[in-house]
Amino acid sequence: MLILQLAIILIASKVAGSLSVRLGQPAVLGKLLVGIVLGPSVLGLVTETETLSALSQIGVILLMFIAGLETDIDEFKRTGKAATYVGFGGIIAPLAFGYLAGIILNLSVFESLFLGLLLSATSVSISVQALKEMNQLKTREGTTILGAAVIDDVVVIIALAFLMSFSGGDVNLTMVIFKKVLFFAGAILIGWKVVPWFLERFAKLKVTETVISSALIICFVFAYFAEYTGVAAIIGAYIAGVAISVTGFKHEIFKKVETISYSIFVPVFFTSIGIMAQFNGIAQNLGLIVALSILAILTKLVGAGIGAKLAGFSWRSSAGIGSAMVSRGEVALIIAAIGLESMLLSQDMFAVLIVVILVTTIVTPPMMKLVFKAKD
Repeated sequence: MLILQLAIILIASKVAGSLSVRLGQPAVLGKLLVGIVLGPSVLGLVTETETLSALSQIGVILLMFIAGLETDIDEFKRTGKAATYVGFGGIIAPLAFGYLAGIILNLSVFESLFLGLLLSATSVSISVQALKEMNQLKTREGTTILGAAVIDDVVVIIALAFLMSFSGGDVNLTMVIFKKVLFFAGAILIGWKVVPWFLERFAKLKVTETVISSALIICFVFAYFAEYTGVAAIIGAYIAGVAISVTGFKHEIFKKVETISYSIFVPVFFTSIGIMAQFNGIAQNLGLIVALSILAILTKLVGAGIGAKLAGFSWRSSAGIGSAMVSRGEVALIIAAIGLESMLLSQDMFAVLIVVILVTTIVTPPMMKLVFKAKD
């Protein structure tokens, strides 16, 4: 059954992506929408399984690894201030207005704060693909977006640990912060000193495709330890890509990883987001879904956009950066699952937020297309 599902996903995602491009939209939009069509909500041809979920996770890890390989480290250093402004702007507005929305909905203080933190999450895996399609990934705007997303995720995860420790969750706050500091310190040191050495030594082994294998080993190890320390696997993969980007193996690895990724894993990731959509029983909460979706979109767009403007970007570029930060994607899905498990979200609110997260993910590519196309 899995083999047939993979075949269906691949043909549907490629055809839908091509159709999306013909209609003047990024290919990733078609891939997201076709996932909804294939999933249980419409045709029911593909269902979410543990294996499909694992392939999807590999897809997003490889996508962010590729983004790291394409990162210009000098440009990344120059955009550090801008990324900080955008990152915190993209946290403050959703957190504040999400908290107010929770209070209006008669949620408790902790539940309202959790809602604000969930809306503050950012997942640029979708934005990365849209930026690549528009040749904007290596620009100052693209580098700022990637840096801001890393800042967003780290700050939100630490803030979530604070919240859960105060709300009665079994969280050792000191250990949470220590693990994250340890990961980033270790990742930077290993990326600087060990990664080039490892690539040189591993490439000399008398077997086939040693270079690409060594790159994937680095990618998956970084992703694992990032997830183990509570940072996020995609951030570990991105840092691994950046570490390899300054070596002489960059171009060979990029070409081969891109081939592997876009032939199977990345299409599965994009399509699986739509497959996870569940629309049963949400009619009675349609008004709330619309209101929270508008709130989620506007707070990121305006908050991150103002941060970009304060960092010296034009209004047009600021709008493009803000739109790229709108997608909550798999990061918010993970946080929502934590909220449900820790009883900071009710089952009804969880179902509502899953749809809201999906809406923010779907609207991001066309918003970016509109702004960056006009910018050109």
